[in-house]
Amino acid sequence: MNSSDSDLQIAGDLLEVQHLLRPAREHPVTVAEFVGLARTIAADRDRWAPLVQYDATSRWYHRLHNGLGYEVWLLSWVPGQGSGLHDHGPSSGVLTVLDGELTERTDRGKRTLGAGAQRVFAPGYLHEVVNDSLEPAVSLHVYYPGLTDMPMHTAQCAPAVATA
Repeated sequence: MNSSDSDLQIAGDLLEVQHLLRPAREHPVTVAEFVGLARTIAADRDRWAPLVQYDATSRWYHRLHNGLGYEVWLLSWVPGQGSGLHDHGPSSGVLTVLDGELTERTDRGKRTLGAGAQRVFAPGYLHEVVNDSLEPAVSLHVYYPGLTDMPMHTAQCAPAVATA
């Protein structure tokens, strides 16, 4: 064996040796896998776009997928609609903006989220999501475990700007 031999040359191409590869998981279990799931669904516009509806009286939502211990929800927001200040109980989540623009308010301030933006949160994360724009918005929400509780809170996250 000469010095140019490497472990890869000795073992061969791992992609050629299927028994050495871990099988792909049927369901995500890590934060990165849930983020990847959300990105995959977001990229498949033909899957979600025909389902979207807009309701002027309340936020519209539709459970898009139910997996092993998790749920994927599709929501639409017309201008001015918001979630109210809430957390997600014992659930962690990934919020992905699919179309339009949403504003997320937390105790740290506010952040504008455009199409493609993602936010990952842990259980107990307190926020409010609002469509402050003049155009409708669509978002995708992945919750693990599935959303069983969404406690509403009364205090404001980000202080309102005082006007004279």
